[in-house]
Amino acid sequence: MKYGIAGVSALVVLLLATACSKQEGQKTKAPIRVKTEVAATSFNGKGTTYVGIVEEREATAVSFTGMGVVKRMLVDEGQAVRRGQLIAEMDDTQARNLLKGAEAAMVQANDALQRYGMLHDNGSLPEVQWVEVQSKVAQARSQLDVARKNLADCRLTAPVSGIIGRKQVGAGETALPSQAVVSILDISTVKVKAAIPEAEIGNIGQHTPSTIWVEAVGGTYRGGTIEKGVQADALTHTYDIRISVANNGLRLMPGMVAEVRLDTGAGSHSLQGQVNLPLAAVQKKADGTLFVWTVDQDSTAHRTTVITGPTSGNRVAVSSGIGAGQRVVTEGYQKLSEGTKVAY
Repeated sequence: MKYGIAGVSALVVLLLATACSKQEGQKTKAPIRVKTEVAATSFNGKGTTYVGIVEEREATAVSFTGMGVVKRMLVDEGQAVRRGQLIAEMDDTQARNLLKGAEAAMVQANDALQRYGMLHDNGSLPEVQWVEVQSKVAQARSQLDVARKNLADCRLTAPVSGIIGRKQVGAGETALPSQAVVSILDISTVKVKAAIPEAEIGNIGQHTPSTIWVEAVGGTYRGGTIEKGVQADALTHTYDIRISVANNGLRLMPGMVAEVRLDTGAGSHSLQGQVNLPLAAVQKKADGTLFVWTVDQDSTAHRTTVITGPTSGNRVAVSSGIGAGQRVVTEGYQKLSEGTKVAY
């Protein structure tokens, strides 16, 4: 088939447009979101090692009781607040107008009570009408109390002392009744949560000695009382424990990754001084070799062959393949392929 010059030009334009559209589609493909961990060596100590997450001791959601537009937000995330401190203010124009109306109604009702009271004392006012006047005074007083409370509710104060966790509503946005505006976290004492395999949970008691290393603050902490979960995760067959840790100086913040060492006395392996990763991060190829997904500085994922050593709790030593400081995918690797862009 022969094409004229015009036909060839149109075909070239069509092919270029198709190629460009494919390239644009490839460029706009969103990276796959995963969870990662930077490979590191265990800290000194005896016992079994687990990965933990720092949690607040208690979280309090703070909200307005009515609906309205937020006029001012007076706190920021991470800010320490005291009980009774003003957090936010809602536009109170309508509440003030209602209060003025209720105050006027109260004045009118009291004036009527005074005038009809003299007639009642003289015996010139029927008892039924006197009761009606008193009822109107009580209604006006009730409406005044409600109006005052509505105005006071336009100011949101902290019910407890703590740290502002997350702001859910900003200035200029409409707050709904019972919608959390901010959360206040009590971190005077924190809890470190760790998942324990079902085969090892029986070795842990309420007072099992524990040592906790938090890389984010470069500190080691001694754990306190341990709370044991009673229901296993259906997929991983692990039980959650929470270790109470005194947070002097408020350096430990919710979400920080911790390395938890429990001295169960079970004679388990130690990973001291060895690069180690969560067991779930290590995958097996069809030929039996082991690998992990590592992430380069350009956020691309690569399959990296590794050789593992002893396990301790839910972690395994890596003797070859990766070194300390390399970023490894720990969750979300099911959709990865060589060179995939990831977000973490």
